[in-house]
Parts: sequence; structure tokens; C-alpha cells
Amino acid sequence: MDLNADVGEGMDDAPLLPLLTSANVACGLHAGGPLLMDRTVALALSHRVAVGAHPGYADRAHFGRDAMELPLDEVRALVLYQVGALDGFVRARGGRLRHVKAHGGLYNRAAKDRALAVAIAEAVHAYRSDLILVGLAGSAQLEAARTMGLRAAGEAFADRRYLPDGSLMPRSQAGAVLHDAAEAAEQAARIAEEGHAVASDGSRVRIAAETLCLHGDTPGAVALARAIRARLESSGIAIAPL
Repeated sequence: MDLNADVGEGMDDAPLLPLLTSANVACGLHAGGPLLMDRTVALALSHRVAVGAHPGYADRAHFGRDAMELPLDEVRALVLYQVGALDGFVRARGGRLRHVKAHGGLYNRAAKDRALAVAIAEAVHAYRSDLILVGLAGSAQLEAARTMGLRAAGEAFADRRYLPDGSLMPRSQAGAVLHDAAEAAEQAARIAEEGHAVASDGSRVRIAAETLCLHGDTPGAVALARAIRARLESSGIAIAPL
């Protein structure tokens, strides 16, 4: 199982990165910027963490988490622009970009919006067809990626509550983010071992995931990562990049 986090968003990622196997680095539009991108890439590579681009809407005011109405050709250009920018830093540091994962509002909408999912996949494929496209497990984003000939990796979340339909509980609702390290670790282990999570109503949601995410901007992210990694390793689950 891969363990990833969204980084390069203005938090102190230094204690977190050694606990990960993959890093989704913000590309400067929803958060971050050139210098932070370069430093985050260098730090990730120094810990042998696989680096991916984390493109989002150009909406710093809302951290890229609100959906935006954009023409599909603009979405393609937006993703291509950010992937290329991040890859420049990866290559300059002697690394190789491994994957792409959309951020926030773009990610959540592409999970259900087939046309948007295709636009993102087209941009990734146009840049480099061997890149892995990471998306919500069971979502339209994965279907679009596979149709495009890309490798798709289903993602689950250790620090987010699920709704009964398999979507993430909106952050505006109480309990949407899991802050308790033991609870997040248990959810991660349940997904990895049994292929399901317990939804907000107590029902089981099937989740077929290759990678588990926690958010670098979640308070206590380092403690969460330590607990999740320890719980997975104690269960005999190998932790490795995609």
C-alpha cells in the first residue's frame, strides 16, 4: 500500500515526508509557489519519496477547495501548465515525476463529472503517457484515465469521513476530518486489509484502493502518519510507492 500526503502547501512538511512513500506537491496555483515547490521536491527526493504533481484551481482565497466553472479546454491547459511546472523542479533535482493527482474542488468534481475527468486525463496523457493518474477509488476519474491508456490508481483517505455513497463528507460538516490518530489508523487498516470503510451512518462502503492519503494541512498530520504507518506495518502490510 502506498502512503501519500498533499504537501508543499505552506505547512512544515519536513517531519511528515520521511513517513510517506509518495508526495503530491502543490503546483503554485491553489497554494505554494516556485521556491516552495523546489524545496519540497528536494526534500521529498532526499527521503526517496515518489513525487507527484498536485494541480488545482487557481483559487488561493479558498485553497482550491471550491468547484469552479471553467471551459474544458481551460481545465486541460490549467492541468498541463501545473504538471509541467512541477516536473521542471523534479528534473532539475535529478528525479522523475511519478504521478498526478488533482487537488480539492477539481479532484472532487472529477470524481463524478465524466467530461471534467476526461479533460484532466487528456492533459496528463499529453504531457507523459506513463504517468500514473491518482483519483478517488471507484470514481469517474479512474475510468477516464484507463480509457485514455493511463495507469490509474484508486485512492482512499485515512483522515476523512466517508458518506454512504462512497464520496467524502464535505468539510463543512462536523466530523468530516478525522483528527484522532487511532481512529485514522484503524480506518487505514480496515481499507487496506478488508477493502471497506465505515461511513457516517455506520454502513460499510467498499473501497478498492492502491494508495492511502492524509492531508499535510490537517492539524497533527505527523502524529496521524506515524500511527497509520505503524498500524499498517504491524498488520504485515508492505508500504511502498505506486
